Amino acid sequence: MMDYQFSHRLRVRYSEIDGQKVVYNSHYLTYIDVAVTEYFERILSQEEASRFDYVLAKATLEYKRSAYFYDWLTVWCRMDNIGNKSMTMNFMITREDEVEPVLLAEIIYVYVDPKTILPSPVPDFVRKRIEQFKHE
Repeated sequence: MMDYQFSHRLRVRYSEIDGQKVVYNSHYLTYIDVAVTEYFERILSQEEASRFDYVLAKATLEYKRSAYFYDWLTVWCRMDNIGNKSMTMNFMITREDEVEPVLLAEIIYVYVDPKTILPSPVPDFVRKRIEQFKHE
């Protein structure tokens, strides 16, 4: 977990489980979405955040084991690469006080201009904030 720069903790709710009382697979993307939102809230000012928008372009999920109703989960986040228009982040979800992953994920986001919603180069201020955060 030392390789991950940020984490967000959440609890599995009843509406997120299936008939076997395990987290239904699509909810892991929601957990990641919540964590990446918190990540960018942490590193960007409100003014910067208003000028920054991104969309999910590709998601690769590797399910390792199940999470269950009432589990406390930690979503670990790491920015691995910033390309011209895209950003690759890796995620690991663990149960509270455990190191074995429940899920591993690689997500590619594409920066979009907030006004046109068209892919655009990742702004320099975002690159700068990500680099600063990596070295905190």
